[in-house]
Amino acid sequence: MGQRWKPNLISLDDDEKGLGRIMGERAAYASDPSQSRGRLFAPGASPTRSEFQRDRDRIVHSAAFRRLQHKTQVFLHHEGQHYRTRLTHTLEVSQMARSIARALRLDEDLAEAVALAHDLGHTPFGHAGERVLHDKMAEWGGFDHNMQAIRVVTRLENRYAEHDGLNLSWEALEGILKHNGPLTDRQGRALRADKPLPPGLNDIPASADLMAWSYASLEAQSAAIADDIAYNSHDIDDALRAGLIRLADLTDVPLVGPLVREVLERWPDIERSRQAHEVQRRLITLQIEDVIAESSRAIAEVAPQSADDVRNAGRTLIRFSRPVHDAEQGLKRFLFERVYRSEEVMGPVRHSQTVVGMLFDHYLVTGAMPGRWGEAARHAPDRATRARVVADFIAGMTDPYALEQHARLFDGAGQLR
Repeated sequence: MGQRWKPNLISLDDDEKGLGRIMGERAAYASDPSQSRGRLFAPGASPTRSEFQRDRDRIVHSAAFRRLQHKTQVFLHHEGQHYRTRLTHTLEVSQMARSIARALRLDEDLAEAVALAHDLGHTPFGHAGERVLHDKMAEWGGFDHNMQAIRVVTRLENRYAEHDGLNLSWEALEGILKHNGPLTDRQGRALRADKPLPPGLNDIPASADLMAWSYASLEAQSAAIADDIAYNSHDIDDALRAGLIRLADLTDVPLVGPLVREVLERWPDIERSRQAHEVQRRLITLQIEDVIAESSRAIAEVAPQSADDVRNAGRTLIRFSRPVHDAEQGLKRFLFERVYRSEEVMGPVRHSQTVVGMLFDHYLVTGAMPGRWGEAARHAPDRATRARVVADFIAGMTDPYALEQHARLFDGAGQLR
């Protein structure tokens, strides 16, 4: 006699404790696709998809999205088949953003679209490549992967006959730009003296008017916190796979430590991989349920009656509770010290930075890039424009392509050691 499937029942008591509704109509404070502010270029109406579903589909079908498959998350692309790439990270963020949006009765499709697009501006070799491009572009404002994502979806994707870019909705563009919070005050000035405005902010088409001074929609905020939840969880998993840490090393680490102790005590003899997965899924669940409960309280306190009320709330409403926030910061410090700055990670990172730097210098001098990139460099009216073309080209590279070009140009093995 086989096991019977057990129904997964949700009690009303749990729902009333602030974990949000699993199903239900869109809330008044959610983004409404039927009330979208539109697109820079008006497309024909779709009989089968909402405006935000169209955004999601355009992102998924873009070349930049496909390239994420071969871009580094933490462990470089060549190091193993089971480590997260920028694409698998993005898919995990998307799933978590939808879960949060569903529970809070937001528009799931907009949350998914922002999540799917949030890393489109990342360079090869993860943040290592970004740091090099930022340094190389310092004379011309620097480089920022978030602003690069805006360039990708508004300028660099050239697939449509009538316009450059993906022609996303105002709400999707706003979410990509501001999912981590406002970028300026109402006068367009930087929020902090020690943090200048990101490069290219003034290059967004004026008709988009993305209100850089306001907060983004709750859907975009959901994508932002899903990003944190995803890399907190999967970076632990990848570090365990790589042998950089053991589960026992995590027993006193904030947020994850109690979960590790519980799993090791309850299942001391099962395979390490199962123990690790059990910890990871519990960590994800803990964070998502905390976000839903705390965000429900924050939303109830502000009582927004529209998505614009959310933008003008003056604070982030999708957030961790204070205890979980503080513990999450402790977990990040542990990962930074034991994983991100470990020699096993930093050795290849240093070589990857050399690769990106040498490619930038070569292309800036010669302009010898393929296709439209080389043509744009040759016809650039000044050195600043030429440098931005080079940065766009390199930022779009995958890890393997960057290594191939470096090996071809400089007669090297093109391998990271």
